[in-house]
Amino acid sequence: MTSYLQVATTVESRALAEEVAHHVLDRRLAGCVQIVQCASMYHWQGKIEQSDEFLCIMKTRQDLFDELQAEITAIHPYEVPEILATPVAAGNPEYLDWLNGELRK
Repeated sequence: MTSYLQVATTVESRALAEEVAHHVLDRRLAGCVQIVQCASMYHWQGKIEQSDEFLCIMKTRQDLFDELQAEITAIHPYEVPEILATPVAAGNPEYLDWLNGELRK
């Protein structure tokens, strides 16, 4: 079975989230990107920060991760962008077939 991932990153605005989504979709590195507004709290430079962000959840295959990560990093405005990949343990076979068909070969 092909290995699939959900890859997450956060950005500071909806416009930037949509830019990330279009960028990776145009290159067929993700078949779907969900954008969700969220509140983030994190340690940064010695203090606890809080900010409103937009979470981009990208569906992809394992073999595309390195290129997807490089593309996100290239356009991401943060000094240290969050880019986390979570393996998909199981999924709707029809959805996974669709996803695979939308991704770069």
